[in-house]
Amino acid sequence: MDVASATTPAHPWRGTILILISAACFGTTLIFTQRALDGGAQLPTLLAYRYVMGAALLALIAGGPAPVLAVGPRKWPLLLLGGTAQTAVATLSVASLTLIPAASVAFLFYTYPTWVALLAIIRRTETVDASKAVALVLSLIGIVTIVGNPLATRLDPRGIALALTAAAVYAVMIPWLGKMQDGLKPASAVTWIALGAAIWFVVGALVLRSPLTAPTSSLLINTAALAIFPTAIAFVAFVRGLSELGPVRTSIVSTLEPFWTALLAALVLGQNVGPRTWIGGAMIAAAMLILQRKPRSA
Repeated sequence: MDVASATTPAHPWRGTILILISAACFGTTLIFTQRALDGGAQLPTLLAYRYVMGAALLALIAGGPAPVLAVGPRKWPLLLLGGTAQTAVATLSVASLTLIPAASVAFLFYTYPTWVALLAIIRRTETVDASKAVALVLSLIGIVTIVGNPLATRLDPRGIALALTAAAVYAVMIPWLGKMQDGLKPASAVTWIALGAAIWFVVGALVLRSPLTAPTSSLLINTAALAIFPTAIAFVAFVRGLSELGPVRTSIVSTLEPFWTALLAALVLGQNVGPRTWIGGAMIAAAMLILQRKPRSA
């Protein structure tokens, strides 16, 4: 890959807006999940319904079966590897929440931009210049400001390991997805990933004997919202933004997701938004502005 082309996106603002849309949509995951669980849904059932409905919706956005099948041989790694990676990230994150506080999980998971940057340096696929380094540090400080001190209490090493593993899987998945979807329609490519995750979660629900029939209205309403916002819209916007910005910029801009989640939790669940949330959000916004600076030698 030409490093110059990887570090100088043609449309940085367009890519940034797309990633912000995806982050805002991903930020609704906790809200709709919590509402479904409060309505009596079981988590394995909820995940199975989300990705089955999400895969169907993505196929419709792509234009039907023909464009989805037109992905060609790349459908198999997208289905098997992409679907498995998406399943792993979701499963590891949920598992870590049973062992350590949510704030600690959020901080540990959102270290993934650091791993993306390190992978880019090691593989020499993208130059991490001073602007990206400053933006990365600023975004990480912003996350700590929003979620609080992740080390305030003694943490279970198993929870730490699960959250960091989820971050590592996601960090590897981002540049891999950028390469795999190159030249493909975003909706067609991510349909296979959603389908792969759907297969895993349906099998998991069957193994755990979670009910897949006679869904409640709460389950249907909230899984429809999960399929529309943090699955269909978020996936397509993320892949399109990734093709514009490259993995490192994309991962840094994506760190605005905890800020969106905090705001939505305040609006929908009535949770309090303190000054730390606004200060942290401002730091992440400043990081994104730094990323818009054009390098002196493009």
